Amino acid sequence: MRMNCQKRQQKDWNKEIIEFPILKLNGRTMEIESTFHMYVQPVVHPQLTPFCTELTGIIQAMVDGQPSLQQVLERVDEWMAKEGLLDPNVKSIFVTCGDWDLKVMLPGQCQYLGLPVADYFKQWINLKKAYSFAMGCWPKNGLLDMNKGLSLQHIGRPHSGIDDCKNIANIMKTLAYRGFIFKQTSKPF
Repeated sequence: MRMNCQKRQQKDWNKEIIEFPILKLNGRTMEIESTFHMYVQPVVHPQLTPFCTELTGIIQAMVDGQPSLQQVLERVDEWMAKEGLLDPNVKSIFVTCGDWDLKVMLPGQCQYLGLPVADYFKQWINLKKAYSFAMGCWPKNGLLDMNKGLSLQHIGRPHSGIDDCKNIANIMKTLAYRGFIFKQTSKPF
């Protein structure tokens, strides 16, 4: 998830989700089976800041005219159903680089907009925690440190949501091949 961002020093630091990427990773083969990726039209601060564009590589034209967060969440639900991920007999869980996206950002924006948060967003694996369990050290610089620690080449642009997902998948695959067993790290809501 990427957000419309401002430098932390600015007051009224309102953030909005502007990119919503998901990769479906097969838990046995660790291969990517499907991709969901949409940009989101920000509504509170419709103009992206120069800082945001510099950080994420997302330019104004990429979000202008895109669906609202509500519409994107509806499409996520349709994609989850199409991929069989809503079947109660199928085990699936989101993996994020940190707790921020699903613990703070998505619930906070949904609350602000009066939108419900689907139950499948309420449990996840924090890859930073999984990596620290597997490798014995905390990745202070997130994906960059995890890639370096595993001797992996960083894929794409840092802070691009879809590229971050590809790096997460690559790190998971490497840890799984080394025998690491992933477990939910989030606390129940």
